[in-house]
Amino acid sequence: MLPRNIFCTFATLYIKLFPSLFMSDSIVIIPTYNEKENIEQIIRTVFSLKKAFHVLIVEDNSPDGTADIVKNLMKEFPDQLFIEERKGKLGLGTAYIHGFHWALARDYGYIFEMDADFSHNPADLERLYLAASTEGADLVVGSRYITGVNVVNWPMGRVLMSYYASAYVRFVTRMKVRDTTAGFVCYRRKVLETIRLDKVKFVGYAFQIEMKYTAWRLGFVLKEVPIIFTDRTLGTSKMNKKIFKEAIFGVINLRWRGLIGRIKAVS
Repeated sequence: MLPRNIFCTFATLYIKLFPSLFMSDSIVIIPTYNEKENIEQIIRTVFSLKKAFHVLIVEDNSPDGTADIVKNLMKEFPDQLFIEERKGKLGLGTAYIHGFHWALARDYGYIFEMDADFSHNPADLERLYLAASTEGADLVVGSRYITGVNVVNWPMGRVLMSYYASAYVRFVTRMKVRDTTAGFVCYRRKVLETIRLDKVKFVGYAFQIEMKYTAWRLGFVLKEVPIIFTDRTLGTSKMNKKIFKEAIFGVINLRWRGLIGRIKAVS
């Protein structure tokens, strides 16, 4: 077996000689905070897929060395793997907004959200991509609830909380999405170009609701693709009561903003 430094040299040379083989119309944005147990494996799994995806890590100054692992992998995957480092833990929503701006400054046509902890199966990226690229969807949701309840390793209390939270969102907003808090999402570029990203208010899981609701109010086509969600086995969950509270009360605010015409496209 070749030593790693020689392998990386050959890999870099190969990419420079055949750059078209590594071009992609799709970028997967993965926010990270203390994900050293998962980050290398999730990146390698994405790059092993038949369809080519690029990966952007939005890293919030993890004290566990997550950024160092990513930077080391960037030597092996130049022009496919990227990192944006921020000064601290600033919230899920702001991480994705940062990633959206980064992606829109480049030529990606399909922009994905995905967790680092394998709760979202990277193999499902290809199914979300097909729904957007060939089936007419503008925003595709990897949905836990479109065909029942497809959640593995969650305690029953959390399953019920998540399921009925989505039902509550549907009731208040009238949006016909069954998994409104889902964080496994594909956006066509035009959706993110149309949404006024500077006006997105929420930073926790309410961010996921706000993005779907805003896209729906602006007339985009939303589609749910069934997935199996598996709770993380390594690392620590970032869910807390503050995030859940923001989601519950933020929905009423969203509905009000929609009713009074505060949700507008980029002019």
